[in-house]
Amino acid sequence: MVEKSFEQSLKQLEQIVHDLEEGDLPLEKAIKKFEDGIKLSKYCSDKLDETEKKITLLLKEQNGKIKEKPFVREDE
Repeated sequence: MVEKSFEQSLKQLEQIVHDLEEGDLPLEKAIKKFEDGIKLSKYCSDKLDETEKKITLLLKEQNGKIKEKPFVREDE
């Protein structure tokens, strides 16, 4: 999957859900869209998790000040 923004991925995921809810797709196309939707859902979920961790790092300071710290993903 080509790296897209979170917003682009979410919009594409919403379109897939809409297409599947319509129920007019042949089975093979519906399965392909479902697979693509699962991949997009995981990507969006991972991005949200990464963002949550970054926000947590920004807010945690012992002296009460907010200080930005570099964020390093665990899988890097």
